Amino acid sequence: MRDAVIVEAVRTPIGKGKPNGALAHVHPVELLAHTLRALVERSGVDPALIDDVIGGTVDQVGEQAMNTTRYAVLSAGFPESVPATTVDRQCGSSQQAVHFAAQGVIAGAYDLVVACGVESMSRVPMWSNVPAGKDPFGPGVPGRFPEGLVPQGISAELVAAEWSIGREQMDAFAVSSHQKAAAAWAGGLFDAEVAPLEGVTRDESVRPGSTTEVLAGLKPAYHDRAFAERFPQIEWNITAGNASPVNDGASAVLVTTSETAARLGLRPLARLHSFAVTGSDPLLMLTGVVPATERVLRRASLSLGDIDLFEVNEAFASVVLAWQQETGADLARVNVHGGAIALGHPLGASGTRLTTTLVHAMRERGARYGLQTMCEAGGLANAMVIERV
Repeated sequence: MRDAVIVEAVRTPIGKGKPNGALAHVHPVELLAHTLRALVERSGVDPALIDDVIGGTVDQVGEQAMNTTRYAVLSAGFPESVPATTVDRQCGSSQQAVHFAAQGVIAGAYDLVVACGVESMSRVPMWSNVPAGKDPFGPGVPGRFPEGLVPQGISAELVAAEWSIGREQMDAFAVSSHQKAAAAWAGGLFDAEVAPLEGVTRDESVRPGSTTEVLAGLKPAYHDRAFAERFPQIEWNITAGNASPVNDGASAVLVTTSETAARLGLRPLARLHSFAVTGSDPLLMLTGVVPATERVLRRASLSLGDIDLFEVNEAFASVVLAWQQETGADLARVNVHGGAIALGHPLGASGTRLTTTLVHAMRERGARYGLQTMCEAGGLANAMVIERV
């Protein structure tokens, strides 16, 4: 039976998604092209051998429209014969790209494929793809949910209320994320995964001096009078400090079979072991990571205790802490080099960014199994298990 292995994984440094961010001057096509060039340079693979490039991007409009991945392939200098497509599973878009790539390799549709993602939130802000006054849901969704769905920030507040997660706990988790990320940078643990770009060498959102005292002074980010009346259980504890920032960045992984890797002289870093995707309550849209984790472990025939390292996307601290309560996972093994609260969350790039960080962390720590999961808008989640080889 064919398998799927990752033979290279790389990402850009992550910039702040603001007009003055370190990568705001870089077009999103070039952000992604940079990782594609780095991927083939580091692996030594002839790009003409690549069967497909599958990229994730969330706001596919403006400078991120018209199949961004295809133009990144061309900008990277790959042969015109190399195809590409762009997918959208919201925040899990590039993790879904990894799933599709691995599944294609295992099925025999591909021998060598790139999974990648990009988001330039400084140049294409969130919701740019929904013009003012336009309805992305149609009549059926409000008919099914007559009280109305909610934005992600309100969902994060509802998660905090449902699992009794307080402000101090979320702020402490956020500070820990910054501390782990700063320690990883200081220890050179990101050197193998980051491809510096135009003088930018570090993740811009990491705050080594962050403290719970500083975070305690931040105001609620999503307080709304109408939602407060509708959901009196909300305590309004989500702030800019315990949620992920907006960011610019790109990431990519190269996937093939063990047989092809051996033939091309490539060194497998990890085997893509098992996959799951789930739907969940679109009101509590961020909780899908719980059933996704349960499902992928069943498919892998593993228990939680078999997993050495976890990457759980830190869209909001409340999401990871609720996931931890439900699964019982040891937080000491979760996001060991920091998560999105510190490193940043360039939406379409985050899936393969997590994969890149997890693969390198597993190799550095000698871990056998890693599990990655991400919550996504609309009540969705991806999960996968990878195994170091």
